[in-house]
Amino acid sequence: MSSIDSHPQHNTIRLQLRQSMVLKDMRQQSWDDLESLLEISDFGKGDLLVPQGHSAMEQFFILDGILKRMVSDPNGKEMILRFAAETNMDTSYAAWRLHTPMPYSIVAVTKVRVAKLSMQHWVGFLERHADVKSHFEYEVMSLMSEVMAHTITLHLLDAPGRLSRFKRKHPELLERIPKKELAAYLNLTPETLSRLRQKLGRL
Repeated sequence: MSSIDSHPQHNTIRLQLRQSMVLKDMRQQSWDDLESLLEISDFGKGDLLVPQGHSAMEQFFILDGILKRMVSDPNGKEMILRFAAETNMDTSYAAWRLHTPMPYSIVAVTKVRVAKLSMQHWVGFLERHADVKSHFEYEVMSLMSEVMAHTITLHLLDAPGRLSRFKRKHPELLERIPKKELAAYLNLTPETLSRLRQKLGRL
């Protein structure tokens, strides 16, 4: 874990951050304020960034790799809510605002590098930069809408329809997500996913 200034790839990291869907339109004054708050962290495949039920919350901007949101029931059954890759983010913002524990886990699907900061520092930053706050809260609502749409899709579409929808919505992730992970997200077995992809010409 290191600051941007002390990281050996600090120039690349700055370029990656400026492509973030939340940060790309920020003014220089906002960048100057935010950079000192960010920490650069690397995680391995399967690493847990934030556990479900946790009270310590963070904001993540993805520089490299893929994260997933997932929930587990008391019996250990898991459901993947979304995937997010470069230029995207994940957050504990809603739970922070509602003063509730984290309702889901954030986990690395692949090797991941993120720029992160505590939710306390992120919220403080947003209060100082109203334009960034407005844009960020819009993205949070879009993210929540995406998760809701996926949950509905699991009930309304058949297996080929679910796979076709994922290809349409996230073509850039189709070949990057391990088959087991994608199958779980679509509520399919890996074998069914393989058959569907062969039948549909690997999409």
